[in-house]
Formats: sequence, structure tokens, C-alpha cells
Amino acid sequence: MANKIEELKKDIAELEHFEKLATRQKNKDILIIEIRKLTSEVINLEEQYKNQLAVPTNSANPTQSTNRRYEVKLNNYAWDQSNKFVKFYVTLKDVHNIPAENIKCDFTPKNLELKVIDLENKDYVLRLNCLLRLIIPEQSNWKIKTDMVVINAAKKEPENWSHVTEWEKKSSDAKNLKPDLDDKNSDPSDGLMSLMKNMYEKGDDEMKRTIAKAWSESQSKLPQL
Repeated sequence: MANKIEELKKDIAELEHFEKLATRQKNKDILIIEIRKLTSEVINLEEQYKNQLAVPTNSANPTQSTNRRYEVKLNNYAWDQSNKFVKFYVTLKDVHNIPAENIKCDFTPKNLELKVIDLENKDYVLRLNCLLRLIIPEQSNWKIKTDMVVINAAKKEPENWSHVTEWEKKSSDAKNLKPDLDDKNSDPSDGLMSLMKNMYEKGDDEMKRTIAKAWSESQSKLPQL
């Protein structure tokens, strides 16, 4: 259609040239009528051409509704550490095939959040809150590998992390302090003694003073023989 419009404009230009050269009014009138006819045709064709190029706004809505993405929370990852970084390995098939700007990781001193947008029409999110130790957001980064995202969280202090989050450590400590109550033949007081001993050995100075005081008070209440 664009070529046809261009050819008509050339015809109009040529007719206008002939109209200027014509000396008889009748010939001028014939040329003017033809020029007006072609000009109207050009205007109509240009209007049609613009409508073809325009994208209808209502045609985008059905596509958006049928291709609506949903969020998938990630819980599985591997991790290790060096003196400077805690590294997290998140496996996602074909993650390397999507645009790099669709992958982002936000860092704060005690949290990190990985977002992978529009991977096979899904948004993947990994949130790690209340990290065990402080990290340095400005020095942390992430890298895209084949079927994997590697997160490098920069340690604020070069100390070893026993767990990823504070919650994981507290949960582990609670399990270690829990007495063995499965043995039905055991004396309940033995389990309590074992728990107190465990707490004393693993606790800080304040915990040890509290346990020692409680033990001393309990002994003083025993009947004297």
C-alpha cells in the first residue's frame, strides 16, 4: 500500500506540472479535476495504512489474561562458604535462556531475595530472612550459569557460618538440648539431669550462673538426713 501511495503522489505532481503549462482553461479544468480525484484517493489510502499499523488496545487484554504468571516459592538450594562469601546455588532449568534483566537479587544486611521473572510463564522467588550473620549488600552479587543462579553474599566478618539463618540455628540447638524421653524404662529425673547438663555445657556464662543457682536452691530444699 505504501508503494501505491507513493506512485499516486508522483502522478499528482506530474499533473500539477501539466496544469501549469496548459494555456486553455478547459484543459486546466480537466487536469484540476483529475488532481483532486487522485488527492482524495491518496488521503483515503493513507488513512487505511495508518489503521493497519495501529495496534488495537482491546486485543492485548485477552492475551494478558490467558498468559497470567503465578509465583513459585523456592525452598531448595545448596550452599557453601569461604572466608569472604556465603554462596547459594539455586537450580532452575533453562534459567540461562531468559533475559538477564529478568533475574535480580536484593540484599540487606540480614536478608536476601532472589527473583526470577517469567521463566516458562512463572515467577520464582527465594527469600532468606534473618541470616545467621551480617552481610555486605554492596559487595554481594549473583551470577547466571547453565540451569543455575549462584548468589554470592559477602560476609561482614570472616567467621564460619554453622547455619544459614538464625531460625535454623535455634531449631538445631533446641533439638540438641532435648532430652531422650523415648526410653520408657528410664527415670524421668535422669532426662532432666541430662538436659540441665547439656544446657550448662552449651550455655553462656549467664546461663551457667542461672543453672548453678537453681541447682543450689533445689539441693537446699531436700530433707536433711
